[in-house]
This record gives sequence, C-alpha cells and structure tokens, in this order.
Amino acid sequence: MSELHPIVEKVTRRIVEKSAPTRSKYLDLVDRGRDAGTNRGQLSCGNLAHAFAASGDDKPAIRAAASMNIGIVTAYNDMLSAHQPYGRYPEQIKLAAREVGATAQVAGGVPAMCDGVTQGQAGMDLSLFSRDVIAMATAVSLSHAMFEGVAMLGICDKIVPGLLIGALRFGHLPAILIPAGPMPSGIANKEKQRVRQLYAEGKATREELLDSEAASYHGAGTCTFYGTANSNQMMMEMMGLHMPGASFVNPGTKLRQELTRAATHRLADMGWDGGDYRPLGHCIDEKAIVNACIGLLATGGSTNHAIHLPAIARAAGIVIDWTDFAELSEVIPLLCRVYPNGSGDVNDFHHAGGIGYVIGELLDNGLLHRDIMTVARADLTDYAKTPELKDDAVIWPERLSAPRDTAMLRPASDPFSADGGMKLLSGNLGRCVMKTSAVDPERWTIEAPARVFADQDDVLTAFKAGELERDVVVVVRFQGPRANGMPELHKLTPALGVLQDKGFKIALVTDGRMSGASGKVPAAIHVSPEAKGGGPLAKLRDGDIVRVCAEMGQLEALVDAGEWSARDAAPTPPPPYDTGRELFAMMRQGCDEAERGASAMLAAIEGEIA
Repeated sequence: MSELHPIVEKVTRRIVEKSAPTRSKYLDLVDRGRDAGTNRGQLSCGNLAHAFAASGDDKPAIRAAASMNIGIVTAYNDMLSAHQPYGRYPEQIKLAAREVGATAQVAGGVPAMCDGVTQGQAGMDLSLFSRDVIAMATAVSLSHAMFEGVAMLGICDKIVPGLLIGALRFGHLPAILIPAGPMPSGIANKEKQRVRQLYAEGKATREELLDSEAASYHGAGTCTFYGTANSNQMMMEMMGLHMPGASFVNPGTKLRQELTRAATHRLADMGWDGGDYRPLGHCIDEKAIVNACIGLLATGGSTNHAIHLPAIARAAGIVIDWTDFAELSEVIPLLCRVYPNGSGDVNDFHHAGGIGYVIGELLDNGLLHRDIMTVARADLTDYAKTPELKDDAVIWPERLSAPRDTAMLRPASDPFSADGGMKLLSGNLGRCVMKTSAVDPERWTIEAPARVFADQDDVLTAFKAGELERDVVVVVRFQGPRANGMPELHKLTPALGVLQDKGFKIALVTDGRMSGASGKVPAAIHVSPEAKGGGPLAKLRDGDIVRVCAEMGQLEALVDAGEWSARDAAPTPPPPYDTGRELFAMMRQGCDEAERGASAMLAAIEGEIA
C-alpha cells in the first residue's frame, strides 16, 4: 500500500485547518439532526396519517415505524434524455426495499434542465442558479420528517450538486445517488464536431447539422461525451456515493436494474438503528472532497466543477478554492483521453477499464484517500472494481491489472500528461481557471489584441462579418453570476475553432462559463471578480494586448499601470428581463464569486449562522 503523496497530504491538511470552524458547526448540525431533529417518532397521529394515507401495501410498515423508510428525491422528466429512464425507478426501488423489510416513498421532485437544450439560449441564464433551486427543492422534499434514508435520482450538470447541497442539510441521513447510465454511442464525436464547424463556416445546411446532432443524441441516457454530467458520475465514485462502478452502465440493461436494486438494499443497511450507520454528512468530509478534485484532474473532467465542488464542500462546512485545485493539478497525472480530450466516448472509456481502473491506479500510487466512509462496505478500494452479472446477480470481480485500450486510458507510470490539466491563472484581470488537457501545449500562451464583447451573439456576428480573422483574444464580459447568471458560452466553440484551424492565435477570456465539453481553444474562464461591480474585465478596451499563459499562470492586460488604474469601468448592461430570468434577480443580487461556488443561497446561510 503506497503512502499518500506529500502534496495530497499537504493540501488536505490545509483544507482541514481552514475549514475547522465551519466544519465544526456543520457536524453539530448533523448531530442535532440525528439526536433531536425531525423524525417519525416526533410526528403527531395526524401528521403520520397524512404521510401514509396513499401508501397501499406499505401502509402498515410505515405506520409501525419499525424499519427504514427511504425518501426518493427524483429529477425525472422525459425531455432530458439522461433522466428519462428514472420514470420507472421509484417502482423498482419500492420493490427492492420490500425485499429487505424497508419501504420507500417519493419524497419529492426537483427541476432538471438540460444545458444541451438551453445552450446559447435565454434559458441558459437560469442554468447555474437552478442548482440552488434543486437544493431547496431537495430540502423541501426531506422536510416531512418521514425518512431514515435518501435515494437521490439525478445525473446531469447542476442536478447532482444541487441534490447533494440540499441533502447535506439533512446530513444525519444515509444517502445514495443512483445513476441511470449513458446512452449507447452514436456517431463519432469528431464527426459531430466537424459538421458543427462546417455549419459555422456556412458550408453545411441546418438540416445537415440537425441530422448530425440527432445521430449523436439519439436515445435514452446521458450524453456520451465527457462533460459535466459524466464528470458528476466520476466524482460520485471518487467520493464513494454510488454503488461501485455504477456510473457508466447503459440504461435498460439487467446489470443497470440490479445495481439499482443493490443500492436500495445497501441503503437499508445504513440506518442509524443498525451497526453500519453511514450518514451523508460524515461520508462527505475533507478527504472525500479532495478525492473528487483529484478524480476531476486525473480524468480531464469538466471545468464547471471548479464552481460546483466548492459549493458542495461549503454545504458540508468545508472550504476549498482554486489554489487547492492548482496545487493538486501539479502532481496528479492525466490518465484519460475521453472526448473532447480524445476520440472515444464514455462507453469506450468504461469498456477500456473506466473509473475502476483509474481509482485503482491512483490508490496504488498514493494519489487518493483510501480511508473515506463510502456507501459500500469497506473503503475506496471497493471502487477499483467493475460490476458484472453472474447468475442474474451483480458481483464485483477482481480489478483490472491493465487498461484494455491505452489510447484512452493509461497507467500512472505512463500518463498522457504529468499534470492534471487544470491551471489557475491570475494577474491584473483577476483569477480564473483554464483547462489545458485538450489544448495543444503550443497554444498554452496567447498574447494578442483584445476584442471586447458583452454578449455572445455579438461575437458570432463579428465572426460572420470576418472581423475576427486575425490573432485575437476574444473577451466576453458581464457573463458572471451577478450580471446574468453565468451562462455557458459553448455556442462560441465552433466559431473559435474555425479561427484557430486557420492558423490564428485565438483565446477566450470570460467571467462566464464554458461547457463541460471545453475543448481545443484556450479559454480563461470564471474570471473573478466578475465585470459587474467594477471587476477588472470592465476596464478592458478593444486593442489592449492581453496575455493568457497557462505555463506561467498569467492573466494580464499589458497596459501601463498608471493608465490602467485611471480607467473607468464600462457600464453594466441592463439585467435580463424575459423567459423567466427576472425571477432569479434575488439570486443574482445575493450571489458570491465563482471561486466560492457562485451561490446566493450558501452565502445567505453563512450570513445567518455567522
């Protein structure tokens, strides 16, 4: 067994130290929830009768309160392909619960929006804050004091973080996340990317583009590229919150069904009246958060988690920032090449050895915390194994000794890169992150004149007019959480990719987000402080030379210091007021910086308990 790497140990120790006051308060909340919080034993007869009135065959067991009642919090809808399979899950979970003497009820539903549908549209301005809405809806679902365990049904971008943040306020309850798996592979991702770029150049019709997209996104299940949704699944494995290896088993298979059954059985074992009590608030500790960060780096995961992971951590009283990410990135090898960082998708990744192989390699090399409280029976070692069916039951055979495809999965002794591919940049324009794992190292440093925009559609208009046919740093500001909700700007990727392919030096700088599928164009994102409120991006002007350097960690406007300090900030555009965006005004106004998780809700909680 390898000793823990000294940098992993150092960063973890620092997180423990800076989190001590808030973590102590949080663990007190967990203790109070277990010992004196809401539970069925405190309900009046009228309360209880309301809660089991429609429970059919489960009514006597729920009434007796002698066994676990599992609260199902579901993000089911049948517009979102990843969540469509969840329609039948409550039925399956209830049957599996009865097999072990437990019961289950749907405690509530949470919204589940699809960034793939809203990408580049007005609805994307609601996307990030939907995470706080999901957290609040989860809390409402669990507020009925009827449950001793939680089954969370969610996969995609803001949904898993939102479910966790909400459930952590009930951290005395055992909880398991139950995935539904990715759709089978469609057309090759590089072919999809090729058609997108042709369309951006006017060389493909809308019908040809739609045919390509429909051949890629073609059925039930998660999108198969390694974006935020699939990075969520990876992190849940790294934190031990799934059944081991559950992430990337396709929907509608017998193995998928048996993993859901196994998760239900396991949840019933973890109640507080048994010998294996595993509350969510103890499962998610400082080591688990560090593991999630390490998994993100080792697999080249979504940059969105530079926002989501600090928010999840804060909900558990843990403080993590981009300096922690950057220091870990220096020592965590990149073991995976999954699209958009490679040619194969998550199905190919799973067949090559998947998350189980990655976890085994990291453990063997002292790059993960083994000793965390997982929902499995032992420690993180269980997660180095991949599930299989034997006689219609799920088993976990011994782990792979080598990857099945070294084009997308490598051992730690021969990684794709010695570092994790997420860089912290800072300078007179603020702090930001840059994902380098899919960017050619020759493009890690871009120094060019800025072209400044306040709307992504204006970027595309300039592109179509040929105004960006040169070396240029495209700056899209007033895209931060307080300005407009911090939308993803993935819509810009094909156009910027076309410019880069023509040989121009291209970079994107923004206080907004890019997609979890951030690719080959260097992008300095999540710039903090954001432009709204006088952040330095608001001082930039067209023609200013901007230096974006992942090698040296620089984000600089190369402007005379005296001139820079004397400049006024550009005026903030008017707030969005349509498509429901106005309903989120209170979240925009109360939101904190991206590095802290970009959450109005968590900021308000901390203000109340300070």
